[in-house]
Amino acid sequence: MKKIILSLVLVTGLFTALVSCNDEALDPVASVSQSIVLSAPTGGTYTLSAANASSNAFTAQWTSSEFGFSAAARYTLQVIKATGSFDNNPGVLPLGDYSVNSVIDLQKVVTNRQLNAALLGAGGTIGASQSYKIRVVGSPLDQSSSVVSAYLAVSNEVTITATAFDTYDEFDRIYVPGGYQAASGYPNATGGSWAPEAAPKLFSPGNDGNYVGYVYMNEANPYFKFTTGPSWDVNFGHQNDGDFTVTTSSTTKTVTNNSGNLKGSGVGTYRLSANFSGATKTVTAQKIDYGLIGQFNGWSSDVNLDFDTTSKKWEKTVTLATGGMLLRGNDDWGIKMGAMSGSAADANLVPNVPIKLKEGGADIQVQVSGSYKVIVDLRNSANYTMMIVPN
Repeated sequence: MKKIILSLVLVTGLFTALVSCNDEALDPVASVSQSIVLSAPTGGTYTLSAANASSNAFTAQWTSSEFGFSAAARYTLQVIKATGSFDNNPGVLPLGDYSVNSVIDLQKVVTNRQLNAALLGAGGTIGASQSYKIRVVGSPLDQSSSVVSAYLAVSNEVTITATAFDTYDEFDRIYVPGGYQAASGYPNATGGSWAPEAAPKLFSPGNDGNYVGYVYMNEANPYFKFTTGPSWDVNFGHQNDGDFTVTTSSTTKTVTNNSGNLKGSGVGTYRLSANFSGATKTVTAQKIDYGLIGQFNGWSSDVNLDFDTTSKKWEKTVTLATGGMLLRGNDDWGIKMGAMSGSAADANLVPNVPIKLKEGGADIQVQVSGSYKVIVDLRNSANYTMMIVPN
């Protein structure tokens, strides 16, 4: 009997060991065995502007980190004001994904435009020289059942001085004044409408006389025009008031100087594009209300976004699942907005890191499920973005 009991104990112990080994193989336990060393920059002063946006600010240099098992890792440069905390939504700049199994030196060139975006993400003040702290963090890309954010490798902190610029200064623009302004978050200094100096703008991504953008109008019968500057000196419309009514169907018409007002068809978002590059000026307009659709709701129906009149961004609180997602307009698959491409660098959406969007783009890939505020910024047609912020 003793032999039988002993045999059972040995078999049970062996089985437990095998299962434990198997679990570890399926779900390795991550740990930070090597901290990151940020060796460059070591400091410095960076005066950023629209004129030097394409120039290089610095080359970030850091060491890779080991996590206790073979894994590709994602590295991010985080930025905060010198008096802030990295725990409170820092500005971020993706440095890339790397597959290395030992500690090596990594580097990435950071442009003034990229650094500027991170400074603004950290709450930097446009045009003001301010002190910031930067660091590099890394985490494994794959961890089957653990919370990846718990295994961050963190570098030393470096202090820099930098001046941020307004990203809109990079691009030519026209203005869209109208009777809708005060009710839609664009009042002038006295709370009124028909004010070019306070109106939303359409930008020209190519600085070539072709302007495009989205404007929210909170009016049952919104009227509007176009001006080439923040005044009425040069303005464009279409014949008589209301002759050009914008609906959910795309319409193109000629506009002329000092003509009548264009008219919208109710409360909503209007996509407006203007070709002012030649002697004949044309405007293409369509009412488009975007909604979220994707894996989180079985690709079944759109969850419409709400316009925030303070931030001038489109937002919605949604519980997201990992997998694909798009912005779809007017419940029509012919009108969509997604990632710049299907590559992981362009399409992977992680918390607090904005990705660029384009009309007709690829599926956005949500990496971490959860409840988020989805924030879509369509103010600058050269830089449409989406970001998710955990609730």
